[in-house]
Amino acid sequence: MISERLKKQLDFMLELDRMKNLYRQTYVLHEDRKENDAEHSWHIAVMAFLLAEYADSEIDTFRVMKMLLIHDVVEIDAGDTYCYDEEGYKTKSDREEKSAQRIFGLLPDDQKQEFYGLWREFEDGKTNEAKFAGVLDRLQPILLNYSKDGLSWREHGIYGEQVLSRTRNTAEISSGLAEVINSVVEDAVKKGWLKIQ
Repeated sequence: MISERLKKQLDFMLELDRMKNLYRQTYVLHEDRKENDAEHSWHIAVMAFLLAEYADSEIDTFRVMKMLLIHDVVEIDAGDTYCYDEEGYKTKSDREEKSAQRIFGLLPDDQKQEFYGLWREFEDGKTNEAKFAGVLDRLQPILLNYSKDGLSWREHGIYGEQVLSRTRNTAEISSGLAEVINSVVEDAVKKGWLKIQ
């Protein structure tokens, strides 16, 4: 017999498997397919460990990694809202909050509060950790798109200004990563992978 606590934890773990079937708009580099939410979350959690030294403020790297591993769990019910989908963003918060309540509700109460709190912190974007996590969440698809000759950007007709607008606060959080983003976007515009307004 397993305990009720362990059963809840295992049920949550099995629910997370659904993230492997939630596809984003960004392509993986070495195949002709789009990445899934599980791959994205793992990738940016590794980036947090790898790039923590570029945070301009002191951060708890482990907390950033935990946030990034669970930040997209809510997309199991809410779906992935493409970052440039203005219409989808109108209902995104409500859909994700409802999903957070159900999915984190699978956990024992203490872990439900912790996981929901980490997700809420990420969404609110007020702590140093949440801000840095947000930078990494935006940087990863930019780098993948750029390394894939702007494939997803070209498919969706994305403008350089749209990318820069989504990353406009990066310099306040990481001047080094802001330089990377600006350089990549400038080059992608020159190459015609991002449109000019």
